[in-house]
Amino acid sequence: MQKVNKLQPFFENLVFERDDNTMIINFGPQHPSSHGQLRLILELDGEMVTKATPDVGYLHRGMEKMAENMIYNEFLPTTDRMDYIAASSNNYGFALAVETLIGLEVPRRAKTIRMMLLELNRITSHLFWLATHALDVGAMTIFLYAFREREYAMDLIEEYCGARLTHSSVRIGGVPLDLPENWITNLSKFLDKLPANLADYEGLLDQNRIWKMRLEEVGKITPEMAQSWGCSGPMLRGSGIAWDIRKEEPYELYDEVEFDVPVSDTFDSYGRYKLHMEEMRQSVKIIRQVIPMYYKSEPEIMAHAPKYISAPKEQIMTQNYSLMEHFVLVTQGMRPPVGEVYVATESPKGELGFYINSQGGAYPYRLKLRAPSFWHTSILQELLPGHYLADVVTIIGNANIVFGEIDR
Repeated sequence: MQKVNKLQPFFENLVFERDDNTMIINFGPQHPSSHGQLRLILELDGEMVTKATPDVGYLHRGMEKMAENMIYNEFLPTTDRMDYIAASSNNYGFALAVETLIGLEVPRRAKTIRMMLLELNRITSHLFWLATHALDVGAMTIFLYAFREREYAMDLIEEYCGARLTHSSVRIGGVPLDLPENWITNLSKFLDKLPANLADYEGLLDQNRIWKMRLEEVGKITPEMAQSWGCSGPMLRGSGIAWDIRKEEPYELYDEVEFDVPVSDTFDSYGRYKLHMEEMRQSVKIIRQVIPMYYKSEPEIMAHAPKYISAPKEQIMTQNYSLMEHFVLVTQGMRPPVGEVYVATESPKGELGFYINSQGGAYPYRLKLRAPSFWHTSILQELLPGHYLADVVTIIGNANIVFGEIDR
């Protein structure tokens, strides 16, 4: 008796041949060069990309909703997990938003420490970007060198706060600790060596014909395109627009230091590479100017606001009323006034903004994050068509996206 295949009518109706030469493939979400849980649905004509559709959401984090169910201080360590390559910048962005909401002025010494940490964090983030981007396009040596310098910078951050990746190095109202003994000395040694190391990296890459072939004229973003897609940070300045929130809307002591805003007029991946290198030099310049400010400031690292901020540990251990205030703040949380605020800071990847809506309770009524990586992923649908499949790896790495701050 002949066996009947029940699926035979189904297969007979399928068309296995196409008249054109297009093919649809999934790039990610497990591809190592997608830099996280990015799924790109690419339509290819041969090896040329004709259509690109970014698909995000594979982390299922729900950070914004978590923030609405935590007291303000409780949420701060969670911000480490957003852009985990630059955790201090996330800590600071949230802390500044809450301080603006409650009208808190931070002591000058805390501001100097914050600026040193932020710029050190920018250097570590850019070094990580350079190492992984170079590895994506086949440059192994630069990966090892950049990670070597990044280790020294992470040693400094670990010496300050005890952590290398998720720092929690900032507090609402100031910073948790003053700088350890000899920390400035070790920082100065790092700053002395870094410019020469950056010159070594450029010696390896600037005129390397493979590096230039992979980056020049690849991933060009015009000024109009960058503004249309909401680009910020190096992605915006790489399109020739000199916009840096540290200059345009200064926070902390950035209006008291001199630094340049590098821009690129080539609009391509190579121009953005050169821009990142110059930004690290500018961070060195900023830190050098902040060090004397630290020594001239009063040794106060937390704001005095008993309604919102716990008293120093010495007072908590010796004064009954300070202990009671601390107990209430830890168990019930501060209660900011009714209002809303949006505060933007210049993270290593671009504009990192926090919107907080307070209804006077211990929990934010609404918290919304504006993360640069989300917008820089969105632009891929216009940026990738017209490039070859190999260029997709270059462009994704050059965009410097991190999915911890995309799937919020």
